[in-house]
Amino acid sequence: MAKKKSKSAKDANLYYPIDSIVQNANVKEYENLYKKSIKDVEGFWAEQANTLDWYKKWDKVLDDSKKPFYKWFKGAKTNIVQNAIDRHLKTWRRNKIAFIWEGEPGDVKVFSYHALNREVTKFANILKSMGVKKRDIVTIYMPQIPELAFAMLACAKIGAAHSVVYGGFSVEALAERIADAQSRVLVTADGGWRRGKVNDLKGIVNEAISRSPTIEACITVKRTGHEVFMENDRDFWYHDLASLPIANSKCETEVMDAEDMLFILYTSGTTGKPKGLVHTHGGYSVYTSTTHRMVFDIKDEDRWWCAADPGWITGHSYIVYAPLINGSTIMMYEGAPNHPYPNRWWQMVEKYGITILYTSPTAIRGLMRFGDQWPKRHDISSLRLLGSVGEPINPEAWKWYHSVIGDNKCPIMDTWWQTETGGFMITPLPITPLKPGSGTKPFFGIEADVVNEEGKTVKPGEEGKLIIKNPWPGMARTVMGDPKRYVDTYWKDYKEQGWYKAGDSARIDKDGYFWIIGRIDDVIKVSGYRLGTAEIESALVSHPQVAEAAAIALPHELKGNAIHAYVILKAGLVGDAALDKSLRDHVGHEMGPIAKPESITFVDSLPKTRSGKIMRRVLKARAQGLPEGDLSTIEE
Repeated sequence: MAKKKSKSAKDANLYYPIDSIVQNANVKEYENLYKKSIKDVEGFWAEQANTLDWYKKWDKVLDDSKKPFYKWFKGAKTNIVQNAIDRHLKTWRRNKIAFIWEGEPGDVKVFSYHALNREVTKFANILKSMGVKKRDIVTIYMPQIPELAFAMLACAKIGAAHSVVYGGFSVEALAERIADAQSRVLVTADGGWRRGKVNDLKGIVNEAISRSPTIEACITVKRTGHEVFMENDRDFWYHDLASLPIANSKCETEVMDAEDMLFILYTSGTTGKPKGLVHTHGGYSVYTSTTHRMVFDIKDEDRWWCAADPGWITGHSYIVYAPLINGSTIMMYEGAPNHPYPNRWWQMVEKYGITILYTSPTAIRGLMRFGDQWPKRHDISSLRLLGSVGEPINPEAWKWYHSVIGDNKCPIMDTWWQTETGGFMITPLPITPLKPGSGTKPFFGIEADVVNEEGKTVKPGEEGKLIIKNPWPGMARTVMGDPKRYVDTYWKDYKEQGWYKAGDSARIDKDGYFWIIGRIDDVIKVSGYRLGTAEIESALVSHPQVAEAAAIALPHELKGNAIHAYVILKAGLVGDAALDKSLRDHVGHEMGPIAKPESITFVDSLPKTRSGKIMRRVLKARAQGLPEGDLSTIEE
């Protein structure tokens, strides 16, 4: 059992790791190593880079001559595939399992590193036969199937960049991203399975191509087998191309400069078109693999499951690239976490002996809603570590995850990071005493702070803006085709200091632990008081009858803004006036009268992005009868 210290009020909320975790950890100490990494940032990253293979080592670790357009490992020659696949083929890992994949209907595929290399080489040759060259950008729009990872790695292998568009995006979102990337080749599938139904991806692709004059060829993987329209001389079945002799010949990994583009990934801006953030081969390889190895204490015998979608940065960094660089065995699953029943994930943890599970608070809350009996039907004792990503996790969900899923013995790595950062920025290590809801402290080499409007560090416990004071290897290099937007969005506010603006509000407690409150936009000002939506939602979810909640601000004559909340109750419960009052009183008790919602609406679902973030602007528009704006990123 985990030792939960409760000798004094100071320690009451700290969860300490069990002895066996601490004794066997890859990193056994934080404070001194952190100080050393900040004192000599370049030395720290050079040391980590030396754990990888390079065609040619760097002349300079960090070139900061054109701030904020930093370059890492200047002069080095590499390719991410060199470390994710090629180097493993020379060792015993050649025959180690790289991917275990389960489709929603229950079909299973397993690939060793040797087999992964064969599939990636085949895909690389197919892309070459379609005229894809070094520095081209290939758009990929697929379900969660192994071929998605193969396509990404194949692009990297031949020196092309990939632009993965999440397989749930609409026609408009796909067409817009194709146009921005100027892609000539698109890789897709006929469809994918989700909650027992087929998503008709090829139908969406056909419509998007009709709006995208740059697309010359579309490669389609057959997944569902439903009938789709294929246009002559433009559309090609992957299995037909894979049977040709050219697909099965050798393909050398292209030697790239460390600063060559590996991929672009689009992230929504609050205004304007999505931003295509550029990541590179060298720095990204070093940063993602180091954070993955240290934070999740990766061992050769681990079975790693990051239950995100490869179409998001979490999937890029921690399903595909970092785990492969670290020689891990990776679990991939195609479908919904609760299909056909709420035990689907726990069934797979038991079946495959998963040792580490990394998922979102949305998924945790969604499964928690069904109660403890579903996970308790399965032997999930193989789990050693748990992780959380995507938004601040409310303490109630954290405690359920820790006690019911982790059996009070699995530390939760609650990670804060962004598409822009490439990898974890604020995160515990398995040896860190944990506070539910806190991302704890910055990763090695990362100097983070919370400041006010004037750029001064705020007092412990005060809310302010989260900033990063120094560059790091995994950082996005620019917004594709719009360097001014990159500067204006992330660096302009603190230009003199040279700090990166994260766009999140946060506070640091007296122990130096960071608490992410949410996007600066997700703060409600009531009668002059600033309240984080995440804090209000956590208070609601701490009520025993609430599964999930969303808080928004609506204009109010006296207060400026009033809080309105949307609440999903636990399975089988129905909302009424008495529960409405009980919930509002509960929030008042937890946070003070100022935070009491003006009204509560009971709902069955909330509008969310495909990555599980609540779309509060949509709720706000609906409440006021206003247009809901771009819904291309909304989950069906």
